[in-house]
This record gives sequence, structure tokens and C-alpha cells, in this order.
Amino acid sequence: MRYLFFSLFAIIILASCAYNKLTGTNQLSLISDSEIFKTSDSMYRDYLNKSKVISNRENMDVQMVQRVGKKIVQAVNQYYADRNMQSQLNEYRWEYHLVQNAEVNAWCMPGGKIVVYTGILSMTKTEAELAVIMGHEVSHALLNHGKQRMSQSMLLNLGSLALSSAVSDKSARARSNFEIAYGIGTQVGLALPFSRKHETEADQFGLIWTAMAGYNPNEAIPLWQRMSIASGNDVPEFFRTHPTGVNRIKAIKAYMPQAMKFYKQ
Repeated sequence: MRYLFFSLFAIIILASCAYNKLTGTNQLSLISDSEIFKTSDSMYRDYLNKSKVISNRENMDVQMVQRVGKKIVQAVNQYYADRNMQSQLNEYRWEYHLVQNAEVNAWCMPGGKIVVYTGILSMTKTEAELAVIMGHEVSHALLNHGKQRMSQSMLLNLGSLALSSAVSDKSARARSNFEIAYGIGTQVGLALPFSRKHETEADQFGLIWTAMAGYNPNEAIPLWQRMSIASGNDVPEFFRTHPTGVNRIKAIKAYMPQAMKFYKQ
């Protein structure tokens, strides 16, 4: 019986890997993009309806978020087009909203649904630093990090082999799992940290989007240094889900020559 269980487990894993052209690797994927994009859009609308979205187009911060968002998306589209991967973005419907919330946080849901909290603008001193943050969050979505975490969670809860119901389920628990996987929590400690590998990938590609969008990626260094110092205080949500520290900054500096190849002043 134990052999049968582990054989079934191995079959599920092997049959549930999807190839990500951005990284050139296979990723655990127990949920289809169409399912997760549909749920993402629904939850995004629900979130915006319940939140204090700043919709005044004359607001300079709103204009900045929109401007940076559009430039990051243009960079992503260009990168994918240059590598004949445009079809990977067919279901993306990009949106970027600024939400009145004192938390130091920002996130991007599947399909390009971006939210920036006003609280994080206290940490980003320049438009380029905001681009670093938004580029990083967009990378988490493009790299399917949230979907991988949901898939891992589903494997740990083998009681549910009806995998398609995991996303379509409208229960509070299912919605909570989705929010946790994508770092959308509004309570400190709710969202889980991304793995070191996921953070490394998001940093690397985020710097590329930043550079291609016309922002100097070197501005990521003082930003993350400031983040590292701030993370030692009351530990806001962003610092719980996005680890900071000397090693991370060292890695970002190591990626910088690659990112600078995409930067045109």
C-alpha cells in the first residue's frame, strides 16, 4: 500500500509539471492558467471594491504608479517578443492601482493584476526605486511563484485529488489559501515568505524589467539597503514575505552587470 501511495504521488508530480519559457525549467503546476487567471480576476475585483483605491488621475502618486506600470509592462512585452514568447502573455490583462494603505507592501496577481500600497512609497525615494519594486512583483507573477506555492500546498494536503476544485472553490479557506500564496494578506504574518530561489529569480528578472523600462537598475541597491535597515524594526508585512539582508544585496550587485546590458540612458 505504501509503495502504491508513493508511486501515485510520483505520477502526480511528473504529470503536473509545466515548462516555463522564461526560466527554461519545468515547474510544479497542479492548476491551469485559465483557472487561476479567472480566480485572480474575480478576487482582484473583490479586493478593489473593498479597498480605498485612489482614483484621482490628478494625484501625482497615482500618475507615477500608472507611468511605471506601463513602462514595466512594455519592457516585459518587448522581452517576450524578442524571444518569440508573446503567446505566454495572451491571457494577461495588465492593471495597476494605488491603494490607500499604510502597510509597506505591493503585489501582483496572476494575469498582471498589480496593487501598490501608499505605505511603500515612504520607502521608495525615486520613481526608479518604485520600478524596482513593481518589476520584482511582476516577476513573481510571470515566474508562477504563487502557483507553485499553491501546488505545493495541494500536494501536502493529498486529501484533495479533485485539483480543479482547489481554485474554483469559493469557500473562505480557498480564498485565504490564494491570498497567502500570492502575498495579498493585509494582516501581519498572514502571507508566507517566498523561497530564497523565488526571491532570487524575482530580483534577477525584476532588474531586467527595470532597466528595459528606462530606469537605472543600480537604484535597487540603496532601496534594498534601506529595506534591510527598516526590516529590523516592527517588521511590516512586506519584510515578512520578501527577506532582506546583506546576502541579498550582494546577489543583486552580482546581477547588476547583466541588468545594465538592458539599460539605455
